[in-house]
Amino acid sequence: MPQFAVDGAELTYDDEGPRDAGSAPLVFIHGWTADRHRWDHQMAHFAAHRRVIRLDLRGHGESSGSGARTIEVLARDVIALLDHLGVDRFVPVGHSMGGMTAQLLALAHPARVERLVLVNSIGRMTYSRSRGLLMAASTRVPFRLFVAANIQRAFAPGHPRQEIKEYIRASAATPREVVMTLYSAMRAFDVLHRVREIRVPTLMVHGYHDIQLPAHQMLRMAKDYQDAEIRILDAGHELPVEKPAELTAALDRFLARTPATPESPSRRPR
Repeated sequence: MPQFAVDGAELTYDDEGPRDAGSAPLVFIHGWTADRHRWDHQMAHFAAHRRVIRLDLRGHGESSGSGARTIEVLARDVIALLDHLGVDRFVPVGHSMGGMTAQLLALAHPARVERLVLVNSIGRMTYSRSRGLLMAASTRVPFRLFVAANIQRAFAPGHPRQEIKEYIRASAATPREVVMTLYSAMRAFDVLHRVREIRVPTLMVHGYHDIQLPAHQMLRMAKDYQDAEIRILDAGHELPVEKPAELTAALDRFLARTPATPESPSRRPR
């Protein structure tokens, strides 16, 4: 796989599909403790007719490096890779922490982001005092137990147990420093007061059973977007692997639609 060196990290990425398709490349950004293969279904589908790029974020999957103490660092890595590949306009598709990264890209580079797709993602993590204390306490348990508990609860009830075990194993292989630092970075992430600045058409796809980042937090954010289309699917937090075909279909429909005008924004839950 090709790699790109940036600020002490070696980022592994895939760059597939026709370069002359006449549409902005899709850039898939995975979530916390995951890797670029979360997007296998979407890559296989879209690479047949447009350019698609995905990467392992620093410290994840086949990418090396640490030092990502904020989500901004991840966003800078993504834009550095796109500059290296000669990509100007693009469509970021981010899952969970990857969606946080995608929002920062839309805010920092509005002229380059053509559309935005957020999958199981929010603008700020909010929780009660008791939940906050529970989350803080969870970081004190053994590392593998901490990872297992978080990954287990990310899936909707009924997801195959063996698959969940494989995702737990892969997540636990992520360096502890990367996992814990970015866990804190997600808790500190907050662009809720700025999402009105994002004016590009935005698709928000969320799992009804998501207890990691509940759908009501996404809806709170969506009301301030200029042009937001919302889809709720029967899944948990891991939509790219729980409902891959349904997610791909939602992306297809969104990319094909004509953007709403600023005077008549689209915020239709479906």
